[in-house]
Amino acid sequence: MKVLPFKIPKPENKAIVCQEYNENLFYGRLHQHDEIQLSLIVSGGGTLVVGDSIVDFEANDILVIGSNLPHVFKSDILEKEKSHMISLFFSRDSFGKDFFDLSELHQLQSFFERSAYGQLILSNKMELKGFFMEFKKANNLQKFILLFTILKLISESKNKQLSFFIYPKNYSNLEGKRISDVFEYTMDNFQNRISLSEISGVANMTVNSFCRYFKQRTNKTYVQFLTEIRIEHACKLLRKKPDMPIAEAASLSGFNNIGGFNRTFKTIRSITPSKFKAKHLFYGAKTN
Repeated sequence: MKVLPFKIPKPENKAIVCQEYNENLFYGRLHQHDEIQLSLIVSGGGTLVVGDSIVDFEANDILVIGSNLPHVFKSDILEKEKSHMISLFFSRDSFGKDFFDLSELHQLQSFFERSAYGQLILSNKMELKGFFMEFKKANNLQKFILLFTILKLISESKNKQLSFFIYPKNYSNLEGKRISDVFEYTMDNFQNRISLSEISGVANMTVNSFCRYFKQRTNKTYVQFLTEIRIEHACKLLRKKPDMPIAEAASLSGFNNIGGFNRTFKTIRSITPSKFKAKHLFYGAKTN
């Protein structure tokens, strides 16, 4: 299994590939592929790094990952449920080079434009989930119809853009392994102190070379990337463990100073940790 580029196994004469992952953990290596990926998270949760962004994923999320958009799903090892995901893969050329340029399919052009940066679908989720679940037992013609039903509904749904920067070149296998190793090491060790010399060693580069390399490929410094992973983890703790003190969530996310944590949290999230926690306590109470 290559790290980058990752090849989707495609049976001969198949335009659409459906893959089901039902494991303790998802494939946790940064990768990219030519195909557009439509994914339903059936169960489990964790962190998704996509392009230049870090976001949480959880059960019932619907995600769109564009062609050659680097990404990695990192399952939360504390999740009680297995990581279960159904993914559909297809390309703009799957049905012929000019197929999606037909005037009858003009409505889908915005889907392709938005998919390049990745999307989290915010509405029509239960209806979309039903179509994904049907896909597993559908025959070839039904799969074709279901795909276009899903694409139409996604194009009409509210969505959140996931990535805001795309590295303009495809990664070579060597580059892919290097940046993947950096991401994996960071996501496994963010709760501890990680120095630039330490992470540069993971990439087998000098500190100065690594800093330039990382910034060129992610449009952010390594320290920014590490901080965003820590804040995202803190958000997850504050949402899922309402009884946990903010200072403990900060400590478990790699911050050793509560004042620094509060300032950094507000800078990234535009809200204080206490207000963030209160907001999710309120919505959680309403849901229950």
